[in-house]
Amino acid sequence: MRPSTRIARTHLKRTSALFAAALLGACSMAPKYVQPDSPVPQTWPDGEAYRDTVSAEPRPLTYAEVFEDPALQELIAQALENNRNLRVAAANIAAARAQVKVTRANQFPALATTASATHQETGGGFGLNGWSYALRAGVSNFELDLFGRLKNATAAQVNTALSTEAAARTVQLGLIADIAQGWATYAADRELLRIAEDTARIAGESVRLTQARLEGGIAARSELRQAQQVLETARSDLAAQKTALAQDVNALRLLVGADFDESTLPSSITRVNAALAEVPASADTTILLSRPDVLEAEYSLRAANASIGVARAQLFPTISLSALTGFAAQSLSGLFDEASRSTSYGGNGEWSIFNAGGRSANVGVAKAQRDAALATYEGAIQTAFRETADALADQGTIAERLDAATNFTEVSADNARLVEATYRQGMASSLENLDAQRSLYAARQAEVGMRLARAVNRITLYRVLGGEWVSQPRPDEAAN
Repeated sequence: MRPSTRIARTHLKRTSALFAAALLGACSMAPKYVQPDSPVPQTWPDGEAYRDTVSAEPRPLTYAEVFEDPALQELIAQALENNRNLRVAAANIAAARAQVKVTRANQFPALATTASATHQETGGGFGLNGWSYALRAGVSNFELDLFGRLKNATAAQVNTALSTEAAARTVQLGLIADIAQGWATYAADRELLRIAEDTARIAGESVRLTQARLEGGIAARSELRQAQQVLETARSDLAAQKTALAQDVNALRLLVGADFDESTLPSSITRVNAALAEVPASADTTILLSRPDVLEAEYSLRAANASIGVARAQLFPTISLSALTGFAAQSLSGLFDEASRSTSYGGNGEWSIFNAGGRSANVGVAKAQRDAALATYEGAIQTAFRETADALADQGTIAERLDAATNFTEVSADNARLVEATYRQGMASSLENLDAQRSLYAARQAEVGMRLARAVNRITLYRVLGGEWVSQPRPDEAAN
């Protein structure tokens, strides 16, 4: 290596060391972040509706542990691969992470090199004709981050990126829950279709029997018309349930983002309930802080806090350094001679003395945005508390309500059999028989609705408790 080259590299190393020392000396104008107190009680509400709804030691639950049906697990896995909303969320994450690198790069000096070869011809015989060569490298206008503007800008962008990742987790959690709920809704509609088919069949037999009795002179035309009303109601419900099933499949296809085997869909809501595990909730409401939407709000709050430091730093002077070293010669052979070397250092300071209070107003804007982010964060926790408390209250009484609905169906079915038997023997009126059929029809529908409500409650608990706990860094760790 030629001596002149070693000298140039030595100058560059000294310049880099100067810039590194300037970086280490930066301070921060951002206010110290203090974790806000939780705006909700530390424990869940108690009372008759909350019996046996909490667990002292909750554990992380994957969706496969909650939704135990292998066919449903396969559908969810397919959706996680193909759903377009998830793809949008993944692209947003990639963009946010790249933006962090863009912002962080401003904290470091940018080294640039230039090389040129110029041929010049002039008249008059002044001896300036010929080629000239130059090679230069250095740093220009590198801002010394004395007041932490660049550092806080990077911290704000990091937290913004983490907020974007938490938002993507919210999308994923909602997708899983929506598929599970669509799965359960399809099963309930399948059962309702069978109930409508059974009712239409029984109503058709009742119409034929009433028609025969009318022709025999032992029934009134009004009785026939009432029987026909029950039949037409069942036929209408039958058509509506066929439409509902088709729409259920369409909704699932949209969520999954691709076609799937419809034969794997559940045939009954009872099967769905049997394959849904209980979701435990701790007695301590701090579990809500791990919900992705709450984390998203907290990261946004931290980003807003760091932005105050950016605005404050703009009130102070900015100092920029430049350093350039290189060679210039009339021939390539002499380009790296010591006599061809030149080195320059310089600095530039700038301080806005008057801008009509614009920069001070920027600090006020940043503080107001921080206050709004704080209110949003607290609101997210309060919403999470309300949603979870509602789901726990529902869980605390749903078993009792389902038991009552099941018993009511059994009683209604037995009553319908008894009334029909006495009607066929001529001991009960047609109106009594029709009322018994209507009551049984409504009871069976209500029981299916209650079984669906039980499934939806467990799916809702999975959603409101944050789903699977992932290894995303805590905000206080990620900001450093």
